[in-house]
Amino acid sequence: MAMLVVITEAVPPRLRGRLAVWLLEVRAGVYVGDVSKRIREMVWEQINVLADDGNVVMAWASNHESGFEFQTYGTNRREPWDQDGLRLVRFLPLDAN
Repeated sequence: MAMLVVITEAVPPRLRGRLAVWLLEVRAGVYVGDVSKRIREMVWEQINVLADDGNVVMAWASNHESGFEFQTYGTNRREPWDQDGLRLVRFLPLDAN
């Protein structure tokens, strides 16, 4: 079991309801819980199916150098970036439109 955090933006209510089955919503769109790898993978499958045009970041405790891992779904200015085996976040430029 490991701590899991899921943060959502602009996702449909059906995904928010599904996340609330396994995790506690501590703020609007912010879910936390202590779940197994199997549940974490099942939560990610639900995000892929139900998130539509929203965006999501999911982070969990691990034994990596940083102490956690994360993955993202959807479009956001913050983009995961691997640097020498360390997962970082970089900002995409603002649209000129």
